[in-house]
Amino acid sequence: MTENTFNTPAPGSPGPEKPRSRNGLIYGILIAALAGTWIYMLYDKNKSGEQIAQKTVQIDSISSSRDALQQEYNAANARLDDLISQNTRMDSLVKTKDKEIQDMKARISSILSNKNATQAQLAEARRLIEQLKTNIEGYQETIERLEGEKIVLAGERDVARKERDSVSVVKDSLNKQVDLGSVLHASNIQLLPLRVKHNGKEVETSKAKRADMMRVSFELDDNRIAPTGDKEIFVAITAPDNTPLAVEALGSGRFTLEDGTEKLYTTKKTVAYVTGQKQSVSMDWKQNSDYKVGDYTVEIYHNGYKIGQGKVTLKKGGLF
Repeated sequence: MTENTFNTPAPGSPGPEKPRSRNGLIYGILIAALAGTWIYMLYDKNKSGEQIAQKTVQIDSISSSRDALQQEYNAANARLDDLISQNTRMDSLVKTKDKEIQDMKARISSILSNKNATQAQLAEARRLIEQLKTNIEGYQETIERLEGEKIVLAGERDVARKERDSVSVVKDSLNKQVDLGSVLHASNIQLLPLRVKHNGKEVETSKAKRADMMRVSFELDDNRIAPTGDKEIFVAITAPDNTPLAVEALGSGRFTLEDGTEKLYTTKKTVAYVTGQKQSVSMDWKQNSDYKVGDYTVEIYHNGYKIGQGKVTLKKGGLF
């Protein structure tokens, strides 16, 4: 009988080592995988942290840029409002481009109010703000030019006004000289007290009691400057007590002297004067009261100027 030989370990001797080596390999692989997972998780966490930090920096940068742009925009807008409030011409100038400016401001406000605005949008806002500031500078230069033109025009206007005033003064002076030259002159002035008889015959008298009226007669001298036409002549008679003989119901009134003051006149007459010719004029004054004894003076006026005067004395009446 053949004897079979088996490698059976004796009791108490070490067993085969192959299974233990296999388990160790598995454990090693598991540990390596676990370590790799931890390493990956740590790497991914660190990378995410870096990305978050970068995002935070980007957000902070965008926010700072937006705040800075908002300040620039506010300053530009305030400058524009200030120019408009100080200068009415600026207001009309801005109104000519009102649509363009309003669209620009609306776009800037839209970008700056957007908290999620991108760098590209902020760059657009910066460009628009710079354009707005450039427009404002242009408006400022236009205002300064207009103000300069206004100063020049004001100076020219003042010079023209002075020249006009000077010409006006000369013209007024010449006109006054012409007016003075055209004032008529009276000569051969007589104030005749007259008595009117029952038959209508007029007799000269020197007695106050007998005088019924006074006749003023004079001549208007020839004048080559006074134009042909109607001339209004005023006669003012003063009584011995220095009161004017003036009764409104009998045609008396007031006229204006060359200095602007008013004077009572006794009677007046419109004379058809011819340039360069001498003319005789007479006026009658018959009052509704008795004449007083004493000196009577008569003054003749044309264009507010006294052109002659005369005097007569009425005496006290006798028995006849």
